[in-house]
Formats: sequence, C-alpha cells, structure tokens
Amino acid sequence: MTVAVTGATGQLGRLVIAGLKDKMAASDIIALARSPEKAADLGVTARRADYDAPETLAPALAGVDTLLLISGSEIGQRTAQHRAVIDAAKSAGVGHIVYTSLLRADTSPMSLAVEHRETEALIKASGLTYTILRNGWYTENYTGSVPGAVQAGALVGSAGDGRISSAARADYADAAVAVLTAGDHVGKTYELAGDSAYTLSDLAAEVSAQTGKTIPYQNLPQDEYAKILVSVGLPEGFAGALASFDVDASQGALFHDGRDLSDLIGRPTTPLSKSVSEALA
Repeated sequence: MTVAVTGATGQLGRLVIAGLKDKMAASDIIALARSPEKAADLGVTARRADYDAPETLAPALAGVDTLLLISGSEIGQRTAQHRAVIDAAKSAGVGHIVYTSLLRADTSPMSLAVEHRETEALIKASGLTYTILRNGWYTENYTGSVPGAVQAGALVGSAGDGRISSAARADYADAAVAVLTAGDHVGKTYELAGDSAYTLSDLAAEVSAQTGKTIPYQNLPQDEYAKILVSVGLPEGFAGALASFDVDASQGALFHDGRDLSDLIGRPTTPLSKSVSEALA
C-alpha cells in the first residue's frame, strides 16, 4: 500500500511522515509539498503538489492507494484548493482519502468550520472511500503564547471560562498514522479532542506553578484582544480571526468529552502540564 501525505513539510505533516516510517516501509510513503526540496530531510519520496497549480496534482498522486489530505492553511481558499486535490485523486485512481477536518464541523459555530463542511461534502460526493478526522484545537495554539505571557506577566485572551479540549499536535499525528496503517476506518468520522478540558485560567495557573511566578489570566473583549495580537506582529485579519476563535471557545466550541482520539492512539492524550513544560523549555 502506498500512502501520500499533503502538506508534508508542515508541522503536522512532518510528524505524520515520521510516524508512518515507524509502521511501514519508507518506499511506500510519498511526501507531497509545494516545494518538494523542503522535504528532502524526510527520508521518503517527495513530489510537487501545488494546490494552486492543479496540473501538478494528478501526476503527484500517480500510484497512490491512500491519501491523507491535511487541510490547507490559506483560510478562504481551502475549499477550492481541496476540490482540486479531490478531483486529482479521483482521476489518478486513489482508492481512499483521509481528511483532517475540524471538531464537530457539521455543527460548529466557528468560521473555520465552513470550509471543512464544504470539503467533507466534496469528499463524500467524489465516490471515493473516506475517513474524516475532525481535529480539535492544538494545545500548541495556546502554549505558543506561554513564553510571551511569562515575559509580560499575564496570559491574555477572550475565551472567558470556556472549556478547551485540546490535544498536542503529536496526538493528532498519531491518530492519522493509526487510521492510515491499521484497522477498518472506511466511512467513519472521528471527533478528536483531548481527554481533559481546561480553561485559560487553568492554563495560567499551570504556567504559574511551573515558573514559580504569578501569571494571571486576563479576559479581554474581542476587539481589545485582537489589537494586542496586532501589536505583537500578527496581520490584522488573522488577529481578528484568532480573537473570534477565543470567543467561540467561550461558548463551548472547543469542548468535547468524547474519547475517539485516545481510543485511536491507544494511550491518553498529552496532558496540559507536559505541553506547558515543553513550551517553557
């Protein structure tokens, strides 16, 4: 069986490729990337697959049995980009698609969910067999701000007391590897989230405990939080989106109490304490 991974040079893609190499021959793994030279260190065959150059996609997928379609990063362009990949997969004779979607994409109020719903529909209409991995939030989305919070003396956001069931990126990568290499997952949709939910106040308390410093959580109005994100260098549009995701989290959009993720990977998901420790290191 030959497995191809889109976005192979991204953070999730690299972890998936590494995990696959532990489960199958490297010769049966294909890294798909816009710039395949960036995949030279992965130790597998790399092929050019540019979402915005559809003519590259079918040749890149030649001989592929199973495709992991890691959702693109360009918000607003993803449905068209994913459609191009799905069409190319069908024409190239790919047998099965695994797609990284969003937690509860069918009902989520998050603006991010729209393109995921559209992509899921395209996959189901393609006639190809599929598995949908609805990934929850990456813990790194929040722990990435931990060093800055320690320096500033406070963790800020707009998530209120919303409970967040995030998991480490490595947990989601392990789930993808499990689905790609073992068991019958055809036609299944998995809601993937961390085992233990936390609030941003809990995150701030964990940072305080590990640093020995008092790092409170300060909840801010959405607009004010977006302005802070802009002030630290984020583009205005992206800052506004991140702030809106926090508001969605305050309303429960990132909470899930299922155990699909830990069941798939055969172990508990990475605890918040470990993720904080890694961020501080």
